[in-house]
Amino acid sequence: MHSKASVFSVVLFLAAIALPAQAQNELQTSTNSPDSFSVSGSERFLQTADTGKFALIITGAAASPEIRQRFRGWTSQLDEILQRDYDYSADHVRILLDDGDNVGGLGARVAGASTADAIEEHLRDWQSDMTAGDLLSVFMIGHGAATFGDAKFNNVGPDMTGDELALWLEPYQEQDIVLFNMTNAGFEFARALSAPGRIVISATRSSAERFDPIFPRYLLAGLEGRQADLDRNEQVSILELFNFASSQVAAWYDEQGRLPTEHAVLDDTGDGLFSLNPGIEESDGLLAEVAYLNILTPDPDKQSPQAPAMLAEVQALERQVILLRNQKANYLEAEYWRQMEDLLIALARTTEAYHDLP
Repeated sequence: MHSKASVFSVVLFLAAIALPAQAQNELQTSTNSPDSFSVSGSERFLQTADTGKFALIITGAAASPEIRQRFRGWTSQLDEILQRDYDYSADHVRILLDDGDNVGGLGARVAGASTADAIEEHLRDWQSDMTAGDLLSVFMIGHGAATFGDAKFNNVGPDMTGDELALWLEPYQEQDIVLFNMTNAGFEFARALSAPGRIVISATRSSAERFDPIFPRYLLAGLEGRQADLDRNEQVSILELFNFASSQVAAWYDEQGRLPTEHAVLDDTGDGLFSLNPGIEESDGLLAEVAYLNILTPDPDKQSPQAPAMLAEVQALERQVILLRNQKANYLEAEYWRQMEDLLIALARTTEAYHDLP
């Protein structure tokens, strides 16, 4: 988190630009309780001090030794980043790679082969380790194939379909799920995974985009050191990560003077209609904006046992601000500004209280 002064000033700045003049005059005197907030929205991706986060990295069969090396490199980098920059424990990151043996220097970190049977088995067994509200992120690195609507992920052995993976994820009704399908020609596969309360990203927007995408390279760049943290709150939302990687891909093609052969898309409404530019002007992106990959971890200098819970409260209030902002059209003007004022005051006070903790 930022310093007390910087965070508090950001909150006050948000209040100044969000509230009309009359509300600004009342900002210092409002006594409405946070308990009176009535912002509606999905309870998905509501992070608490106890939320567990898990990552399954599935790296499929490679078409050549050169590509295999690239896939291995991305897999190793992702594993390292999740542990170092996002505070995942090593046993909360599982890697299924190629045939399970031809894994280079990843040996001890690989849990098995990326066969369809192994993926089904690990998903079946792992779910019992998770509790309600935990987050499972599935990262798919490899090749895809799509013929006449039959979309598959290239596994070692029989290839996996999107419908099969969707079936294996059905038991995870109480967990939050983010899926990153970073293969070529993977759109139809990704669309089969779409479901309410779930975030699905595809590196390609159609089965016709058959060249291996560079999207994984820039997704990793966005994760590295939390570079995709565009609002500088020291967390990376799924929306920030998607926008960072997509913009970097577009910039790369522009620099090369080439027409893009890939267009990443995101769906978080469960309707299977993906967006190229998710965000406040689109139906997609509203859930992804409040979903974070990182573990909620207090500042290292915070020794108070209250720190984790209070930090979770700060983030919950930030989440409410975002949800309310995105639902402005659903409110009468006066009611919208009343609720926004209450939220911003509570956020400022809770943030200050958090930074006052020893």
